[in-house]
Amino acid sequence: QFQNQKRFHIILNFRKKDKETKMRLSIATLLSIVAGASAFTSSSLPTSVRSTTQVGETKADLEVLAKKLNPIVGFYDPLNLAEAQFWGTSNEATIGFLRHSEIKHGRIAMFAFVGYIVHANGIKFPWAMQMDGTPFPSETNPPALWDTISDDAKWQIFGLIGFLEFWSELSTPEHKHYMAGGKPGDFPDFVSGPNGIPHPVPFNLYDPFKLSKNMSEETKERRLRAELNNGRLAMLGLFGFLCAQTIPGSVPLLNGVLPAYDGEPMAPFTHNVIGMPFGL
Repeated sequence: QFQNQKRFHIILNFRKKDKETKMRLSIATLLSIVAGASAFTSSSLPTSVRSTTQVGETKADLEVLAKKLNPIVGFYDPLNLAEAQFWGTSNEATIGFLRHSEIKHGRIAMFAFVGYIVHANGIKFPWAMQMDGTPFPSETNPPALWDTISDDAKWQIFGLIGFLEFWSELSTPEHKHYMAGGKPGDFPDFVSGPNGIPHPVPFNLYDPFKLSKNMSEETKERRLRAELNNGRLAMLGLFGFLCAQTIPGSVPLLNGVLPAYDGEPMAPFTHNVIGMPFGL
């Protein structure tokens, strides 16, 4: 009887742990899907973290950085965002959010700008894009090319973006959140184990081959300033392309250079995904 009771308790504990594991996986999956919106929402920092004194950049630091980035323009903040306090946080936390947001969007814009030029010149991979043998589109109008990609492929892209957003928001003892004194733009390494990804990841998103491990802090600071300037230029350039294609004459220097586009450049899908169940 004692042995039967022991086996019964073991089975109950196993089922309990299995249920907890499934619950954690479900929560992690849900977070990776919805985390894409985290760039436009408040940080998920605990209240105890928000209420403590945080070490971060101030408006004075931004003014010094602005002079280093562009001595001619200097510090330009017409909306006084550098003095704001978003979501009841401190001014330093708000500046951390704004700095991180600009760096992140600048990086995405640089990827998009280069991708735009590559697709506009008809450069593509020679192999099939999908498992069913569907090739990469031959369209050379970048916004129209995006419209030709299947929804399944788009969802894969958004799934990866959601995971990267979720991972970038993590705050661990080894990686401080950018609103809690961490470095804006610093992407946490892909760690595996109980507190990380359940399988090994050979390369990190930043510096996968660890070429900058011996780089001096001065060099890192100089390269980050170059990244900021290039990101700002890429954001202007990319929207210049889209405006020239959708609003004739809006960018005189690009008149006749780019093909017109009559679709919706801000819509990820060609149909209303959210409204489809409701007949919209």
